[in-house]
Amino acid sequence: MKNLAQDTYSSALETVRVLKTKYGSTWNAIDPQSAARMVAQNRFKTGIDIAKYTASIMRSDMEAYDADQSQYTQSLGCWHGFVAQQKMISVKKHYKTTSKRYLYLSGWMVAALRSEFGPLPDQSMHEKTAVPSLIEEIYDFLRQADAIALNDLFRRLENGEDVQDEIDNFETHVVPIIADIDAGFGNEEATYLLAKKMIQAGACAIQIENQVSDAKQCGHQDGKVTVPHEDFIAKLNAIRYAFLELGVDEGIIVARTDSERAGLTQKLPVSNEPGDLASQYLDFVACEEVSIDEVVNNEVLLKREGKLVRPIRLSNGLYKFKEGSNIDRVVLDCITSLENGADLLWIETPTPHVGQIASMVNRVKEVVPNAKLVYNNSPSFNWTLNFRNQVYDAMVEAGEDVSSYDKNNLMDVVYDGSELCKRADEKIRTFQIDGARDAGIFHHLITLPTYHTTALHMNDLTEGYFGEEGMLAYVKGVQRQEIRKGVSCVKHQRMAGSDLGDDHKTFFAGDKALKAGGTKNTSNQFEVKEGKTEVELAAVSV
Repeated sequence: MKNLAQDTYSSALETVRVLKTKYGSTWNAIDPQSAARMVAQNRFKTGIDIAKYTASIMRSDMEAYDADQSQYTQSLGCWHGFVAQQKMISVKKHYKTTSKRYLYLSGWMVAALRSEFGPLPDQSMHEKTAVPSLIEEIYDFLRQADAIALNDLFRRLENGEDVQDEIDNFETHVVPIIADIDAGFGNEEATYLLAKKMIQAGACAIQIENQVSDAKQCGHQDGKVTVPHEDFIAKLNAIRYAFLELGVDEGIIVARTDSERAGLTQKLPVSNEPGDLASQYLDFVACEEVSIDEVVNNEVLLKREGKLVRPIRLSNGLYKFKEGSNIDRVVLDCITSLENGADLLWIETPTPHVGQIASMVNRVKEVVPNAKLVYNNSPSFNWTLNFRNQVYDAMVEAGEDVSSYDKNNLMDVVYDGSELCKRADEKIRTFQIDGARDAGIFHHLITLPTYHTTALHMNDLTEGYFGEEGMLAYVKGVQRQEIRKGVSCVKHQRMAGSDLGDDHKTFFAGDKALKAGGTKNTSNQFEVKEGKTEVELAAVSV
C-alpha cells in the first residue's frame, strides 16, 4: 500500500516524541527515530490485524477474477514458517510483487510433519492446536522477513543511499493464507472454537470439508463418509460467527466437497417436507424394495415413490450411496454451500482434467453464476501419466496415428521427447491458465510441494555427500547455487536476524553493545570490497 511504511514511521515518530515530552528525563535514552524505525518494521501487531488485511486482499482478488478469468491466484503448501518465508522472499525477488500469491496450510502436512504424536496419516488425528500454532509460526517468519528487509533499507539510507522511495513503498511479505480445518475436529461448537484460534493466529480463509469429523480420510484415499447438508451448514455458520466475533468481516469460507469419491454416509437426515435438503440427500441413498413381510426387527425403512424400501447398510452401520450419484451430489453440495454462506468451493477430483472439472462447475454456475473454485493441483495425481493418457485419447479421437505408443506404458522414459509427450507437458504447463478460464478456478494450489521437495533434495544431497563427492556435493549442489542464484539464506546468520539484532542492541545499549557483525564474522566471506555480490544484491532487493 503506497506510503504506508512512511505513514507508519511518521506517526510512530510523533508518538514517541510526545511520550518523551510527557515522561521527561526518564526517557532520555529513547531515540524517537530508532523507535519509529522498529515500529515501521513491524507493521502487523496481532494475528487479527493480519486476518483483516489479507481478507481484504482476497476479496479484491475475487472481484478481479470475476471481471477477468485470467486473474487467478496461486499458492504452495508450507509446513514450516521458514519454508513460507523463503517462498515469499523468492516471490518478491523473482516477480517484484506478492500480488495474487498466497500461502496454503495443509492439514495433511500438519498431520505428517507437525504432530507431537509423530508422523500421522491425514485422518484428523493430530492435535487441533497444531493448526493455529503453524499459522502463527508462518506469520512470525513473514513479519521477520519484513523487519530484516526494511532494516537493510534503513541501514542503506543511513549510509547515504537514496532508498527512501523503497522504504515508503515497501510491500510486505505478509499474504493471505488458506488454512485447512479438516472436517472441523468435532461438532459445530468445536469447529467454532478452533476457527477462532486460527483467525486469531492470522487466517483470513478457512477451508472445511463435508466428511464426518471422526471418520475423516485424506481426500485422495478411499473410505470417505460425508455428512448431510444440515450438519455441514451448521459448521459453515460456526466459522462465519467466529469471523464476525473477531471483527474479520471479510473472512473467507472455502467449502470442500468430497462427494465425488465418497460412497458412504453415516447418518440419514430427517425430511420435514418433500424436496427439502434432507429429502434430496436421502434420494441419493442406495435402497432395495422390500415388502413388510421381508423386514426384520430394528431395520430402517424409507418410503420412496409410494414403495417401501430398505437403505443398504454395511456391517459397520454405514449406508451406501447409489452408484453413479457422485457428480449430482457434488453439484448439490456446491450449490447448497454457496447458498448458505460459503464464498469459494473446493471439489476433490480423481484426476486433473479441466473438462471434467468444468462440467461440474458449469452446472453449479447455472444456479450461482459467480461460483468460483479453489483447486488442489495435488501431488497425489500422477500428472505425467494423466496428461499423457489425455493426449493419447485425444489423438485417437482425432484419427491420428498412435501405433508407436503403448497405451499401458506411457510413463516409459522412451517416450520422453515424443510428440505425444510434448503435447502432454504443454497441457500440464497451461493447466492453471486453462482451468481458470474454462473451469471457474480462482485459486490454484499445490498441497504438499515442500514435503516432496524436502525429500527430493535430501535424497540428492545424501547420495553425493556420503559417496565419493563428499563435501563437493554440498558446495556444488547447494552453496554454489545459493550464491549464484541470490538465495537470501546463503547468509544464514543475517536471515536468522543477526544484523537486525545488532541494530537493536545499538538502540538499547549504544556504544556498549556487543555485536556479532564485526570483521571476524565469517559471513563476510560472501562479500567483496569493490562491490556487492549477487547474493547481497538479491538480499537488499527484497
